[in-house]
Amino acid sequence: MPALVPTNYVGRVTWLGLNEDRAAGLSNRAVQALDLRFAGPVGESRRGLTRASCSRVVSQYPKGSEIRNTRQLCLMSAEEVAEIATEMGVAALDAALLGVSVLVEGIPDFTHIPPSARLANAAVSLTVDMENRPCHLPAKGIEEAMLGKGKLFKAAAKGRRGVTGWVEREGVLRLGDELRLHVPEQRAWVHL
Repeated sequence: MPALVPTNYVGRVTWLGLNEDRAAGLSNRAVQALDLRFAGPVGESRRGLTRASCSRVVSQYPKGSEIRNTRQLCLMSAEEVAEIATEMGVAALDAALLGVSVLVEGIPDFTHIPPSARLANAAVSLTVDMENRPCHLPAKGIEEAMLGKGKLFKAAAKGRRGVTGWVEREGVLRLGDELRLHVPEQRAWVHL
């Protein structure tokens, strides 16, 4: 019996991005395709099978501990990016400024798809780690592009920042490709 159930939800890739130098900033460069390997996208600064732990996991590990890299990709929804822009009072937000690796459209409530869900097609499979919490890091690039708007991003992105993920099946993901959502077949944990 399969542990992951294919859904009827299919997202179309509308933007792909790559960050070759994270030290230079969060912004990504738009690309036509991502060559996805087990360590992450080829050429990506956040690539690697492991990474140093960050503030998001200090309850589990001392900051800087070597851990599995489940944050190889930042995946966001075109619909949620549009909602963030509306809340910020701007016509549109450039996905490049948000550090997005993969922008998809067509999957509702994208930020809240369950951990361990898969976004897959015949060529690649991406595993969802968890919700990507809004942070202040995109603010600098947004502020440079839209004076006075950078500080509005974090609050506007709450519950809309997408998910982080990692490559489960290697392959090439191209602009315009479709990814079907597969979700774990299990009930929600009732003890929260």
